[in-house]
Amino acid sequence: MIACDLGSNTLRIVEIECQKRVKVRTYEKIVRTAKELHATMRIGEEAQRAIFSALEEASSLFDFKHEPSVCVTTQAMRVALNSQEILEEIKRRFGLNFEIISGEQEAYFTSLAIEHALQREGFAAHTYALFDLGGGSTELIFCKNGEKTTKSFPFGIISVAEQYRTDIEQNVTRIVESIEDFLPKEGGIEENYLQLVTTAGTPTTVAAFLEGLDYAHYDASKVNGKVLYVKDFDQAYTKLIALNHEDAERYTGTNRRDLIVVGILIVKAIMRKLGFDRCVVIDDGLREGVALAHCQGKVRIF
Repeated sequence: MIACDLGSNTLRIVEIECQKRVKVRTYEKIVRTAKELHATMRIGEEAQRAIFSALEEASSLFDFKHEPSVCVTTQAMRVALNSQEILEEIKRRFGLNFEIISGEQEAYFTSLAIEHALQREGFAAHTYALFDLGGGSTELIFCKNGEKTTKSFPFGIISVAEQYRTDIEQNVTRIVESIEDFLPKEGGIEENYLQLVTTAGTPTTVAAFLEGLDYAHYDASKVNGKVLYVKDFDQAYTKLIALNHEDAERYTGTNRRDLIVVGILIVKAIMRKLGFDRCVVIDDGLREGVALAHCQGKVRIF
């Protein structure tokens, strides 16, 4: 079965063989759905063209007409005034029915993928803290002995990068303070949760960059389960801002360095807030969680 995740920054698609729970193929394209959304409250023409172009490309790789497909979209489409007309155009052109899911649904599906991936990579999957730093929102999940609490926060790498051109570190620190009321109150988080897990483009790009992988040769198998410390994010930040434009594009993707640099600041601020000096990076995310949920009979075909 096929699962599509149209995020605020990236279109991600996966085909999974349900019985074995293994990936058949994947696809990912930066589309920057949320570009300038904070100013216009609309998905812009440039983003729309990028989305349609990516789906056209993906249509040559996936058999959308004959394979069951579950398609979801998140924060940018939640808030955009023109989201419905865009989703109707996608359905007309490609036959794909994208459903706008809530932040809590996004967190739940992502947690399914993370737990599956943690087990696959040899980590305990019953007690963890997780943050998923997206383009337009950030999801936090605290899972203790299988019991989960989740919350979605309306900040991400695109919204922060576009709204704050100066004093970015101070603004990031202030924004991350918004998670305070959601944090568990039963003593130190690090003492009560076995590990901090993170997913999405910033940590996976940093992990790949530190492995010497450029964007065109990204390898999820070398990223999944990689443990990164705060000092690793510091190192990546210093190296990335020092790269010339051509090299930055090679390692982070087209017009993406600005987002990754801001993302690193957010990751570090969240890690400090949660009291962890290291995190486990997982490439699997929402698209895999939606696919797994369908394979387990937990979601209908939208």
